[in-house]
Order: sequence, then structure tokens, then C-alpha cells
Amino acid sequence: MAERSTAAVDVADNSGEQPLTAKAEQSTADGVAKNPERDTDSDEAQRSGGSEGPGRKASPPELHSGHKLARRYRLEECVTRLDGFSSWRAVDEKLRRAVGVHVLPADHTRARSVLAAARSSALLGDPRFVQVLDAVEENDVVYVVHEWLPDAIELSTLLTGGPLEPHDAYQMVSQVSSAMAAAHREGLAHLRLNPNAVLRASTGQWRIRGLAVNAALRGISSDTPQRTDTEAIGALLYAALTQRWPYESDAYGLSSLPKDIGLIAPDQVRAGVHRGLSELAMRALVNDGATASRHEAPCTTPEELVKAIGEMPRIRPPEPAFTAPPEYQRTTYQQGTYGRPAPHPGATQPIAAPPPLQSRTGRALKWAVSALLIAALGLGSWQLADALMDRSEKSDDTRRTQTTDGGDKNVVKPKPVPIKIQNGQEFVAKGDPQNSGAESKTYDGDASTYWKTKSYNEGPSFAPYKPGVGIVYDLGSAKKLSTATLDLRYGGDRTTVELYAADSLTPASLDSMTRIGTATTTGTTATVKVTKPVKTQYVLVWLTAVPKSGYDSALYASAGFKQAIGEVKFTG
Repeated sequence: MAERSTAAVDVADNSGEQPLTAKAEQSTADGVAKNPERDTDSDEAQRSGGSEGPGRKASPPELHSGHKLARRYRLEECVTRLDGFSSWRAVDEKLRRAVGVHVLPADHTRARSVLAAARSSALLGDPRFVQVLDAVEENDVVYVVHEWLPDAIELSTLLTGGPLEPHDAYQMVSQVSSAMAAAHREGLAHLRLNPNAVLRASTGQWRIRGLAVNAALRGISSDTPQRTDTEAIGALLYAALTQRWPYESDAYGLSSLPKDIGLIAPDQVRAGVHRGLSELAMRALVNDGATASRHEAPCTTPEELVKAIGEMPRIRPPEPAFTAPPEYQRTTYQQGTYGRPAPHPGATQPIAAPPPLQSRTGRALKWAVSALLIAALGLGSWQLADALMDRSEKSDDTRRTQTTDGGDKNVVKPKPVPIKIQNGQEFVAKGDPQNSGAESKTYDGDASTYWKTKSYNEGPSFAPYKPGVGIVYDLGSAKKLSTATLDLRYGGDRTTVELYAADSLTPASLDSMTRIGTATTTGTTATVKVTKPVKTQYVLVWLTAVPKSGYDSALYASAGFKQAIGEVKFTG
């Protein structure tokens, strides 16, 4: 609880930052970013701005370590103090857990905007974002309480060791783009999305902190919030691939691009960069005036980035290194010498030989023994041949009888053949996606990664609010299915799974597909047998009912009716 983790600080490094007295504006419209904020955290590379507002500059409250807010939140360590507000590592004494707290005077020019941003962010409730836990005004002070993640690591810290592997960079941009697309659908923007605001948890999940709140604290607004956040995601991917910041100023511990060469593609900055990810970064950064890489259309919203990522070939994790076992060492020894004393050097060893049968009686005895052996061998061979022939006849009779009685008794059933999944896409029949971008976790061979549904207050059935949720899988070519097996995270009453044969990875509607099987389970494994034989390339795994379970800290899933799929396996 007392340890400090820079990964849990919600306001990024403030080195070189100038005080701001801007009034925050709610960023929900789309236009052009203006008034860039000049600091190492959010300089013109971030392309978001702050505008000066009227009113006197508020003085920060007199706070110190040990001070309590609401007789509950004990301030432990100040991690940021800037422009009239401060950020603290604190302890929630009621729940006995570490939290982060932003504090500013109630008469601060941005106090109202900070409260509004914090409450809007809290209503989103998306576990991909660091959650706002409380937003209160009392005793002339406004404070915002948020999660503290001691096990998470900032992207800027990860990049000090070098660029990310292609699979890690792919997961980062996929999860961040999907999360920001969901936020913009709810009218929320970040506007300070930088390597200090993106964290990787110990589970491997990427999380974003400071949604709307960081911009409100610093008075940043934008007429084009979607374009601003999209370009920021492009800059994050560029940095992850090259370990360079794609602008003319150093920032976040990263070196800038060489002067006077403009914005060049990541695969021209560093050898070995994945070409598809390099093009994706340029398509997002095109908002700043760069030329679209290789004539691809630019991405101007997080939703377009999510679509572009879905069209890319899936990047698989690197194969684990195999260490060859040591070569077999052949041992040498002398047969028959164990336990015998070694002969003295130079000593002659006597060789004992049995006396030969040289007499007439001995020769007669040898001939008699030889004749008996020949006779015994002949008799044994005849008996063996007779027994084998008799057994063969009985076996033939048995086979003929079995064939006559029932010709299908000895037919060997074919073994199930595993079918490899080539791709997956979440199918949305009504409402919003559940966990878009995480479909590959259900067939990556890692049972500890999941695609999960949202948590619902009513259940187990999704109806009448939703017909169901699920994923369409691409099997590569038309295959004849027999079963589908799902590894589930939550047990209980109940999970219902249906299989549909689809005509594409993005079918038009549920009615356009054919249901080929269904199963219900209360455990953590569901096996769906195909009851209607069909050959299809695309299969929809459709959940229509899910069990109720409590808060899942590993997946950051709220309590309620929900389900998560670890691995999906098809057999033909």
C-alpha cells in the first residue's frame, strides 16, 4: 500500500510544463485542434490545445501528507503539483486500498469542467480505462478519486528497453483503438493520449488513464477530438515500433526524428519493422499533414482504425525458444568385469577349457544327443504349424459369422479432425459491441486470455434487450463441422450457446444464417454438437444466456450477468 508506482499516477510527467489557466471545454464535436499546449507531455506532438479563460488564478489548497478528505482518503505522497491542482497517492481507509486523488480549489477556473469530465468518465464504466471512483466538491475543495494500479507499467517505461515486438505493438494499438472508439461513441475524448497515459497491466491487458479528466485539469479542448485522439494513437504505435517520437521535439524519454526530413514511415526509420503496422501508423498520423503511406486511405477516427486493424492479417505471438537437450553421452565399460579383481600387470591368466569327448563312448553319446534334438525340433514344428492353421480357420469362421450377422459391427468410426480458425470478427445484432478487437484471444492457444461480454443487471437471458452476443469465425474454406467446444470463465446458472452457419465474416443479420446446433451448461465448458450437417466456411458462436458472477479483478469485469470465452475449438 505504501509503495509508489509511477504507473498508477493519473497525471503524466510535468517536466517543463507551463502553468495554465484555461477553462476546459467539453470535447464532443469534430473539427480542427487548436492552441497547442507546449510542454514535454503535451507539446505540438499531441496536437491538443488549451485556451486562456477569464478569472483570477486559484491558489492550490494547503495540503500535506496525512491530510484526510471526507474522513476517508488519507493523502500519502504528492506526485504532481501544477497550475493550481495537485495529484496524490492516497489510501482509502474505508476499503483499505490505494487510490489516486486530484485536488483543486472549488473556485478554480476549471473546477466545474473537471467535475463534469470525471462524472462523465465514471458513467462509461469501461474496464479498459482507469476508473474514476468518486468526484466530490466539499469544504471549498474539488477532488477526483481514481484507481491506483501498482502492477501496471507505462508505455514510456516499456520503451526504455527498446521497441515492442510486433505482436505486443499489435495488441497495444488494437486494444487502445477499440477502447477509444467505445469512448467516442459515448461522446468522451481523451486529448492527452501519450506514452504516459497508456499502461500495460500484469495480465497483459492495455489500459488508458485520464479519459477526459487529464484534459479538463489542464484546460485542453479540441474542435476535432476524434482526429486528435486518432493521431495520438498513431504516434503511440510509431513510438512502439521505432523507439522514436514522430515529431521534431524529444518527449517521454524518446528521441525525436532527425530535423528537416519530415515524417517518414517507421520501416524507414528502423530495419525489421512490421510493414502492415508501419502503414497503419502512417494512416493515423496523416491527420498532421503527412502523405498517406503507399496511397492507403487515412484513418481519421478510432472507429476507422479498428476497422483497418481488423482487415490486417493477424500477427501471432513469437514461438517460444526451444533449447535442444544435451547430446547423449555413451558410457563404456568391460562386460563381465564388475566385481572381479583386476589382473596384475604382466600376469598370465589361465584359460580353463572343458575336456573333449574323444573316446568311442563319447562320440556315440554326441550322435545320440544330436538325433534327439533333431527329432524334437521336427515334432515341435509340426505341432506349431497345426495350431496356427487351426486358429486361422477359426478366425475366418468368426469373421464370416460377424459379417453375416451384422456387417457394420466392426466398422471403425473416423476420429474427429481439428479445424484451425483463421480469423474472427464480433457480430453485433443490436446495440454496441461487447469486446471488439479481442476476438483473436479465443483462438490464440492461450487459455488465460479472454474475449468477454459486458456485465448486465438482468439475466441470464439477454432477451428482450439483445438477441445475443458472439463471434463469427473464418475456417479458411468450407468444412464439415461436428462439434464446437468452448472454454468459459464463469460457471453458474446458466450459459446457452448456439451455432450458426454464416455466409461471410460479417453477415447481414441473424435471420440470414442457419442454426446448426445448441447447448446449455452450468459449468465452465460447453460442447455444442452439430445436429444439422452442413459444410460452411464461416461459423457464428452465439451466446443467448450468461450466468451471474461477482467482480473479476483479473479481467476488470463488473459484477452482473456476464461471460468470457477463453478458447474455441472446432472439429470436423
